[in-house]
Amino acid sequence: MGQQDTLFQEADRVQDFSFDERVASVFDNMVSRSVPFYNEIQRIQADLIMDFLPERGGVVCDLGCSTGTTIKHLTEHADCPADTRFIGLDNSDPMLDKARAKLVGQINAGRVSLQLADLSRLAVLPDCHAVILNWALQFVRPLGREQLLKTIYAALKPGGILLLSEKILAKDAVFNRLYIDHYLQFKKSQSGYTDVENQRKREALENVLIPYRLDENYALLERAGFARSDTYFQWFNFVCFIAIKV
Repeated sequence: MGQQDTLFQEADRVQDFSFDERVASVFDNMVSRSVPFYNEIQRIQADLIMDFLPERGGVVCDLGCSTGTTIKHLTEHADCPADTRFIGLDNSDPMLDKARAKLVGQINAGRVSLQLADLSRLAVLPDCHAVILNWALQFVRPLGREQLLKTIYAALKPGGILLLSEKILAKDAVFNRLYIDHYLQFKKSQSGYTDVENQRKREALENVLIPYRLDENYALLERAGFARSDTYFQWFNFVCFIAIKV
């Protein structure tokens, strides 16, 4: 789980959130405490991806792979074909350093490769059977999101899948406030974050994490080419989508 996340206990002045060395050192603890049902989502995703991998020659791309937790889950799945290759991309060297340490055995075995990449400027991806975007699209500037999804669609083989996890906005402001209140309560009661920590983190993320509504995400997927998409998990304002390239 890594070091305990106390970043926003210590902050004197709130700065825009960045996936720097300080965040990377506590990220595993931070994300497991900040994303409801995080471990269950990892388990579900791994099961879903196994349904779409060929027996030989499978390729999976994890965009915004952070510290490599998702790739680790996939490589250790009982049904994962032995020669499936995993490619992790992230725009943070400190996060990739953590991933390299976590996945050193799989990297040495040639199953995993990790690359520094800016998702907002990703021109091309290798042909693949599955792409994962876990809470990463929301950090891409809105003008770049559709192009990123089109790049993913072009790389996927027919029948391949995209698994997309995002925080969303509700259409109705009343529901939006309700969901956010319950999320903050979750972070206090289940994760131990204080009101001060929650407020400081919200301020740090305000100009960096830009969520869309559910219908806006569906529209993005459709414009990118995905004619078949659905929600496979939702907890208040946290949603996981599956989209299939027909």
